[in-house]
Amino acid sequence: MKRILSASAIAMVVASGWTAPAHAQSESASAVREELAAMRAEMARMAARIDTLESELAEAEASTDAAADAAGGPATAARAEDKGPKVGWKGAPEIKDEGGWSFKPRGRLQYDAGITGVPDSTGRSDGFGNEARRARLGVSGDIPGGFGYKFEIDFAGSDVTVTDAFLSYETGNAELIFGQFNTFQSLEELTSSLHTSFIERAAFTDAFGFERRVGAGVQFEGDEILVQGGVFTDNMDDLSNQNWGADARVVAMPKLGDTQFHLGASAHFADLEPGSTVRYRQRPLVHFTGERFINTGNLGAESEFGVGLEGAIIADGFHAVAEGFWQSVNRPGGLSDPTFFGGYVEAGYFLTGDDKRGYKGGKFDRVKPANPVGEGGIGSIQVNLRYDYLDLTDAGIVGGQQNGYFVSMVWKPTDYVLFLANYGRLEYDNAVFPTATGSRSYGADVFGVRGQIDF
Repeated sequence: MKRILSASAIAMVVASGWTAPAHAQSESASAVREELAAMRAEMARMAARIDTLESELAEAEASTDAAADAAGGPATAARAEDKGPKVGWKGAPEIKDEGGWSFKPRGRLQYDAGITGVPDSTGRSDGFGNEARRARLGVSGDIPGGFGYKFEIDFAGSDVTVTDAFLSYETGNAELIFGQFNTFQSLEELTSSLHTSFIERAAFTDAFGFERRVGAGVQFEGDEILVQGGVFTDNMDDLSNQNWGADARVVAMPKLGDTQFHLGASAHFADLEPGSTVRYRQRPLVHFTGERFINTGNLGAESEFGVGLEGAIIADGFHAVAEGFWQSVNRPGGLSDPTFFGGYVEAGYFLTGDDKRGYKGGKFDRVKPANPVGEGGIGSIQVNLRYDYLDLTDAGIVGGQQNGYFVSMVWKPTDYVLFLANYGRLEYDNAVFPTATGSRSYGADVFGVRGQIDF
């Protein structure tokens, strides 16, 4: 480019210097030679000046590059462009820059519908039901220095509620979390609702009040081990009070070839302010019915203590998982202290042979179809079976027992779209609502479907 500039300059000089009029041909040859000699001398001086300017420019650019590199900043416009914000795509735009900032909008919409059938003589409502199960919007990202953030609001139903709202700090294998987030209880509870294999989580997770709470937690994650612990108050909607608790969870997650194993245990303790009550109850599988056929009623409580065990395996398109959780209530005065139990066993298989269940960080993760719709495939198709048990009867408390037998089919046409169909048969003993004959042992049938999209 610079040599082109030099040649252009010389050409301009030639053009501007050639001013001899047409009648110069009549002048003497000596006059012509003198003029040409003067022109060549002027051209030589200009060429020398251009060479000097080129050298000075190169030195200045080198000095600027060195200073910018030492300061850690861009040296040229091209470098500035390389280090500017970059936009990726993970279901929604994700903006990142070289300094460590990132920003991603996020959200989900789950719409459920279905039918419940219960004995008419119980007097409980049944039939068709539907709801927007979750309608969330939020943001998440990173902040320079190892910090991160996540904030989500759920608009489902008539109330606006805050779900996750926390700040995190990561250093090495450790992560600190402050704000409202899920306590460290149960593989089923910590797995996102986007990635569960049934329309609702196992009965004990809802019955025992597992939920997001305000607190501080820490976790250490290695290649095959995960340790989590934290102290919490209550859900943001229930503050302020004097309740506090602690939760801890340990997970071993080794891999043998392509087979993922999971073995974990958790513990929960909550100290409740004076005069507190607890209530454990559960719906028949789906959330769009408000009926609860097993229910302890309100129990005076000073504290509660729980212990859980969890295990799972993922081998190609097959997965199996089992959990159990024991929840004890410390009641005031001389009242007996009951211990309630819930658990489930599940197995599932992908009919589309190249797909498998996702797993990450001690919990199930997103299924990514190997052959999604739009790329010549049909997405992933998964069938699942589950036995779900919940016992709310002990130490004089008769809340009933629920035996659930469930089957589901999950179709994911793409990474971020899901359709689910779920049938359940619930068998009750000591149900809180008797039939016309006084029987408290009977069954209920439930069918539910879900359409889901997230980003």
